[in-house]
Amino acid sequence: MARVRQVSGGGKAVEVEPERLAGWFDRFAARNGGAASTRVTSTRVVVTAGDGTTAAVDVPFPPLETGHGDREGLALGALVDHAGVRRRIGLLLVRLGAHSVGIAEGADVVASRTDRHLVHGRSAAGGWSQQRFARRRDGQARQALRAAADDAADVLGAAASELDGVVLGGDRAALDELRDDPRLRPVFAIASSRVLDVAEPRRAVLDEAARRARAVEVVVR
Repeated sequence: MARVRQVSGGGKAVEVEPERLAGWFDRFAARNGGAASTRVTSTRVVVTAGDGTTAAVDVPFPPLETGHGDREGLALGALVDHAGVRRRIGLLLVRLGAHSVGIAEGADVVASRTDRHLVHGRSAAGGWSQQRFARRRDGQARQALRAAADDAADVLGAAASELDGVVLGGDRAALDELRDDPRLRPVFAIASSRVLDVAEPRRAVLDEAARRARAVEVVVR
């Protein structure tokens, strides 16, 4: 079953596997009065239905090399072919206290590293006890993020030039902390703006993220 989430400004985003992309758009057109037009650029594809509903795709791992222009009906051949290419993708999943890093070829993870570090939750106590607890928690959080940065540098940093792109997942604040690490600049330079919403990172979550990294996100409004 396709993953669906609500998007800001109204509408929904649907993750569609490359193999199902053409069929998904056929059903979209059938539900919305047919496909009136398709606009294709190197970075974006927008299909407008007969009733005015749009389905927009930010091209994954851009650019889209061919098929540019405005056409009547559905004109998705270039996007479908592009989405179906087997790629080597970096994966970086981080939540406070846990991370999983890997490289996927197609939907298969071929290298990975996963770790967890204890980070206590917030204390309800007050006064000096709360301050000591907060300092200890901050120290645990810094240690966890250092470990995530070290593993990301080991697994992804050296391989960045060989990757077609990087897909991120987890907590945006934690990921933003890692962006400041000079070792990871080549990794974030090729990272998608999309951030997968994932559970606490572990190997099974990384395997699922590898499959989701191939999916095309279609925003319907």
